[in-house]
Amino acid sequence: MGGKPGADVKSGSRKNSDNPALWALAHAERAALADDLATLTPEQWQHPTLCGDWNVEQVVAHLTAAASLNQRRWLRSMVAARFRADVHNQRQLELHRGGTPAQTLDRFRAIVDSTTAPSSHTAAYLGEVVVHAQDIRQPLGLPYTPSVEALTPVAEFFASRDFAVPSRTMARDLQLRANDGPFITGYGLLVTGPTLALVMSIAGRSAYLNELSGPGAATLRTRVLQGGSG
Repeated sequence: MGGKPGADVKSGSRKNSDNPALWALAHAERAALADDLATLTPEQWQHPTLCGDWNVEQVVAHLTAAASLNQRRWLRSMVAARFRADVHNQRQLELHRGGTPAQTLDRFRAIVDSTTAPSSHTAAYLGEVVVHAQDIRQPLGLPYTPSVEALTPVAEFFASRDFAVPSRTMARDLQLRANDGPFITGYGLLVTGPTLALVMSIAGRSAYLNELSGPGAATLRTRVLQGGSG
């Protein structure tokens, strides 16, 4: 993730125009997060999140970076980081963080409607904003749940492959079934719960495990707790 924040985020972008419905959902989720962020106090901007050691402002800067890189810029940044994803992410985060939380929010608002991405995996980039937004909201107690329409394609993508998180590995040999929407996948011991809890759990977020039930829930819990929540 890289490039300059703000006005040029769509320069040379890969539009992924074959997934306009998913992009529309991603834009809506970004806009909803921006509205929530606008209500935060300075102290809340420094609050820990579910995303490793990053605080709220750092996660927001990471989301801005994620929506600012086309394939060429992403590859250039990864080569510079010697393909160390953590180094790449930290460098791009610092590039896109403002001097104040207000500036960081302005930069995030500038990419709300961006379709820039390093690949055509649009569901993954919808998942990026869904998961990281909840990484912020859950510790702050902000009462927002993404729509089932947004969550279902993310759940399907996460269960089908390991992309940015080892979600397919987490879901291996389990049947996942949402109790609030159409999502169902896999074979094996059943894990059931809200679509959001399923998405966040297979993304490695242990804070959502208590919302799940079924004979496979203990297996998933063990995997998540062993795998961490980075």
